[in-house]
Amino acid sequence: MRLISRTGLVLCISVPLAHAAEYMLSDALLPNPSGSRAKGLRLELPSDRILKFIAVGLPLFLVSLAFAREFSAGSQISCFSPSNFTGKQSAYADTACWDSLLHHGFDAEGHAVTKSLWVLKVFPYSLLVVAVLMYLPYLLWRYAATPALHSDLLFIIDELDKSYNRSVRLVQHMRKVQQSSTEPEQFWEEYERARQERYFEFPLLERYLVCKQHSHSLVIIYLLRNLLLLLFLAATCLYLVFLHLNIFFQDEFSCSIKTGLLQAEPHVPPLIPCKLVFFSVFQLISLAVGGVYVLLMPVVIYNALQLCQWDKGFLSVYEMLPAFDLLSRKMLTCPINDLNIILLFLRANISELTSFSRLSAVSALREATADKQDIDTVVDFMTLLAGLEASKPKYEACVPMANGEAIEMKPGAEAKGKATRDSLGSA
Repeated sequence: MRLISRTGLVLCISVPLAHAAEYMLSDALLPNPSGSRAKGLRLELPSDRILKFIAVGLPLFLVSLAFAREFSAGSQISCFSPSNFTGKQSAYADTACWDSLLHHGFDAEGHAVTKSLWVLKVFPYSLLVVAVLMYLPYLLWRYAATPALHSDLLFIIDELDKSYNRSVRLVQHMRKVQQSSTEPEQFWEEYERARQERYFEFPLLERYLVCKQHSHSLVIIYLLRNLLLLLFLAATCLYLVFLHLNIFFQDEFSCSIKTGLLQAEPHVPPLIPCKLVFFSVFQLISLAVGGVYVLLMPVVIYNALQLCQWDKGFLSVYEMLPAFDLLSRKMLTCPINDLNIILLFLRANISELTSFSRLSAVSALREATADKQDIDTVVDFMTLLAGLEASKPKYEACVPMANGEAIEMKPGAEAKGKATRDSLGSA
């Protein structure tokens, strides 16, 4: 007859189940990364990368189309020269009017006025300047913030995965204590010490993240980058509006060719009408750039407003680690600091965080578990899978008989709910 201890634990565990628990815990450990994480880190948020691609690439693409049309179509202007002009004189008139781009007209009082249309000639080059301006905020981020952010992400990602592995190794240590212990009480003392004193804890990561709450260098650079980008977008839109209101509705103008070789010719009229061939193309380009940039401005504002709230979904998953409790301790203050920036980039580099998927699965299983109070951390979950109790139950007592055997007493009502769970014992 099997003797029952005063704690009511079964005195043996089958060997196959013990090996299965060891294999399960070994598989739960994260392997060491085969290569360096430094090359795979994303140092730009997905929304910022899309913004850069559109804000910089769109004007470059449209300018290349404009230049391609200019090279393929030839002259960008067509002047109506007098009928007595030779072919060379007509070509000279077109060239002279394109070089000057001066509209000669008369005001309401009949006075002669001139209006320069020279900005149309440099419009493609001005879009090149716009593309360079749009790239400046990203250069600021790359050289002012990326080196520090890169080192922060490498350290935090490595420490988060190591914290997960330490939690699994804690359960492995508890199993060794269980197997080598002759007194069940010794195991429960070790287990309670691990939970209360946060056994195997290395608080460097948590303290590092708390220090990042008091740092504001990354967040200032990020806000400055978005502010500069918003300013350049608005300035470009105002520039295009100015062109449309003043010049881009005037595709025809009167040009004076009384210059150079034709200045002394008596049969040359003082003004000839000219038409800009490329006018409709530049109108479409300006409307496309201005419309897209207007749509990008709310996106830039949204990116900046992301810093006004914490990504608590990411933090809550890592609350399963015994050495990570920023939320439970209510240590999160104003979200406009470097820690919030780091959390956004950790979310963007979630593929590099192997422990995140493991902890997400554990969190989902915790929500589906009936006795949620028994699972607070990944250590509790692993102990349940390994066949260990998550909390010390109240077991039945044994009354000795005269013949040396033991009489089993009925367990209390509070222990009946856990009667189906495997208990800890020793052979």
